[in-house]
Amino acid sequence: MKTNTAVAIALTACTGLAQAQSNVTVYGNFDEYMGYIHSSNGSSITGLNDGAILRSRLGFRGGETLAPGYDVKFTLETGLNADTGTQADSSRLFDRQAWVGLSAPFGEVRVGRQNTEIFATGGAIDYTERTTFGSVINTFGIPSRYDNDISYRSPRVAGLMLILHYALAENGGATRGNSPVYQAALDFEKGPYRLGYAGLQASPNAVTATVHEKINYHHVYADYKYGMGTVYLAFVRSNNSTANANGRNAGTILSNISVPNNFFAGTDPNAERYYNIWQLSADYRVTPALRVGALYGQMRDTSGGDAGARGANAGAYYTLSKRTTLYGFASWLKNEANAGFRFSSSAGPSANLAGAAINGQSLSGLQLGILHRF
Repeated sequence: MKTNTAVAIALTACTGLAQAQSNVTVYGNFDEYMGYIHSSNGSSITGLNDGAILRSRLGFRGGETLAPGYDVKFTLETGLNADTGTQADSSRLFDRQAWVGLSAPFGEVRVGRQNTEIFATGGAIDYTERTTFGSVINTFGIPSRYDNDISYRSPRVAGLMLILHYALAENGGATRGNSPVYQAALDFEKGPYRLGYAGLQASPNAVTATVHEKINYHHVYADYKYGMGTVYLAFVRSNNSTANANGRNAGTILSNISVPNNFFAGTDPNAERYYNIWQLSADYRVTPALRVGALYGQMRDTSGGDAGARGANAGAYYTLSKRTTLYGFASWLKNEANAGFRFSSSAGPSANLAGAAINGQSLSGLQLGILHRF
């Protein structure tokens, strides 16, 4: 009898909890692919990787209506390595997003760990949503999200929306002298046209800096939907590229994901080397289920250091259902003599080349995978 009573109480509590959380949505996706990369120096690697298009993730979003036109919203999202079942970032429970916000007629304010607008406009950059091996802009590196971020997004008026971010460095103690990360974005969308800008800027630590150049990332994009597909044109100017143990251009000066904080020491002379990056892309819907596309892009080292690259890509998506898509991409990248860029994707491939296999080399790659959303 006591057992039955306890079960009844538990079921009643669960029912009440479910009713209280009826505005919470659980969502996510699995994205896994076989990746093959070959270098002109003879090296090659094959691996089962996570996230060619969308890093596998689990998320919770929801909120509460306070009054007509006034809502509280939140998002909690964690990345997963679907090929191994581990967390994408073992140091964080919700490494991708963790924010709460208030939406009102004047716009929306959010606070917490948030995606950058550079990351959020990926669908306007190229037909791959700026993620696969072949996206030259993705290969350079995308500032993706920052901690301690306060953002404002305006209502869309006559097709135009303004978005601003201010990510605090939380100065104090050992982090004295750090500066915030500023972001601004304008997006215009009307009819077959989409135009926009998204960018960020961060200053070096005022105490440690010996190189006082700010880190900048600015991109503009212009899209035209022509009926059976879309043409994408994008341009980036940035100095956020440097060497690490994996290659001459395999690292960033300002972290793309805010580890450990939103700052950089200001001691890397590569901050004075700017890149101009442009990319042209288009896709075409062959059938309601089949979409094909291609792109070409170049990274030019404006310092004259022969550290640029160029690349191309062709691929296809085949929709099996509303939630499941098969995809395949073939990509090519040519590093100049002093460059060391390597293929990336939505999640950096766990099986990748490095060092002598990428520095000054040409790379070719294949991706075959499946994306399932839930």
